[in-house]
Amino acid sequence: MALFSLLMAILVERLKLLPSGWQFDSVIARYQKLFWDNQSLKSEFGVAMAIVLPALLVLLISFLLDGIFYDLLSLLFWVLISIICFCHQSLRRVFKQYIQAACRGDIQACYRLAGELDCTEHLHVVDEQDLGRKVGQITAWINYRYYGAVALYLIFLEPVGAVLYCTVRFFSDYNNKNTLEMPLVDRLLMLLDWLPSRIFSFGYVLSGQFSTGLSAWRQYGLSGKTDAKTIVTYTAVAAESLPEAGDAPLSIRSTLALLALSKRNFVLLLTMVSVLTIFGVVS
Repeated sequence: MALFSLLMAILVERLKLLPSGWQFDSVIARYQKLFWDNQSLKSEFGVAMAIVLPALLVLLISFLLDGIFYDLLSLLFWVLISIICFCHQSLRRVFKQYIQAACRGDIQACYRLAGELDCTEHLHVVDEQDLGRKVGQITAWINYRYYGAVALYLIFLEPVGAVLYCTVRFFSDYNNKNTLEMPLVDRLLMLLDWLPSRIFSFGYVLSGQFSTGLSAWRQYGLSGKTDAKTIVTYTAVAAESLPEAGDAPLSIRSTLALLALSKRNFVLLLTMVSVLTIFGVVS
């Protein structure tokens, strides 16, 4: 079910078939506004309940659907959750606008749009080439955070794991955007990112230049205290040759190179899931 769900989610995401109101961040934002105001999210109990309840609901539905109609309903539920968790058209729209701004030479728009791609990133760049490199790193990080990590949790912890990770990620971003100083959420996200970031970043090693990528991965990935973003971005940069010349504008050369690496890495992940499915390791 994991492989089929992933393939269906990727298809729907690429074709932009899911309305924005049904995408995960939109759904969880309505849940947050309905049940959890900023004051309730300042307590550990409030944060814990806000994070756990969506995953518990998914677990309950999965239990109720188990075995019905030869597990057909369970499969449909897997596909639905995968599609909701994978679709992020707002990010794709901002990235497309960044590419368009770079192609028409609007550097100010590039700086503004680059800041919208990742709310946790404070851009400090010196020129267009440095901007392209930074956005390339952000691209690798987004590819992990919104696709790679979600896929890994879906594969190994089923829809419950995917929803739990996406919920923690949403509240972490909400905390950063509104400077709420919410307890638990950042530590929990760091814990949830610890192993998947090392697995996914090793995919960059296998998808790019092995020797330099492995050197970076060993430096950062084997350190238990290194944060996920550092592991993913630095390994991606080390595993890909960033072009110094080309037809593309300076502000997107490195970005496009790291985007291509991210695509190869995700294809590698799907290939590994296919192999594990054939051998019965993944259901």
